[in-house]
Amino acid sequence: MIGRNDLCWCGSGKKWKKCHFPNVGAGQTTPSALSPEELKKHYLKKYDILIKTKEQIEGIRQACVLTSNILDAICAEAKAGVTTLHLDEVSQRLHGAANAIPACLNYGQPPFPKTLCTSLNEVICHGIPNETVLKDGDILNIDVSSILNGYIGDCSRMVTIGKISPEKQLVVDVAYECLMRSIAILKPGIPVSAIGDVIEAYANSKGCSVVHQFVAHGVGVRFHEGPQVPHCRNKNSIVIVPGMIFTIEPMINAGVSEAVIDIHDGWVARTRDGKPSAQWEHTLLITDTGHEILTPWKRL
Repeated sequence: MIGRNDLCWCGSGKKWKKCHFPNVGAGQTTPSALSPEELKKHYLKKYDILIKTKEQIEGIRQACVLTSNILDAICAEAKAGVTTLHLDEVSQRLHGAANAIPACLNYGQPPFPKTLCTSLNEVICHGIPNETVLKDGDILNIDVSSILNGYIGDCSRMVTIGKISPEKQLVVDVAYECLMRSIAILKPGIPVSAIGDVIEAYANSKGCSVVHQFVAHGVGVRFHEGPQVPHCRNKNSIVIVPGMIFTIEPMINAGVSEAVIDIHDGWVARTRDGKPSAQWEHTLLITDTGHEILTPWKRL
């Protein structure tokens, strides 16, 4: 756990108590004042956050490894001349072979119709696989969520098709760096808001914007759990504690930050100005001393 007199995670050079120390008001409780069982009850009741047991962590770890392997295999299929519908067919086959269930299939309202999300170029997220043929110059986010033995893993990667424009390369690279910089600060004692601070600061420094309308989330036992994890600057003062599992999935735009959701399918979110967007995602476990990346995909 970070101490009050330790240097702040933000790199300011100040002590944590003088910089980003959570502002705990009257009647609020700091995590360090609670026993492990009290902490679990407090976080579930107040924040809908499931502090995972060792058994749950191991089950989620296995689901995340499978999800990451499925994602890697699908990304290898994403080439010029292939349809995004073909990628969904590969996903169906791989999930079936592993006795796993694609978490997004029939999820939500209206029910999501496919087993993965394929978000192409200006599509920010929730792209629906169809007969669109991938071509040279495309960028594509492939997002896979899998249920294995009742536990859930969630991750996504970008794929570039052939030679892409400098603008697309920039947003792909910035989105990846935003993810990795935000993961690097993760340890018990920091507030959830620290994640968005790091992401938006870096994205803005590169001339990109951060989508505000979608957030990362707790995951593992349910597909979407607390906490909500904004990728932009925010005031979420929930303190990160060991046993929390959540995603980080910054959606970075080359132009304006706003997303427009397709009125016909109720899912596909596109950039308002038609400029490209990129996203990478990991599922993370908070440990006693730091963090563990549960989805072991590697950027190629």
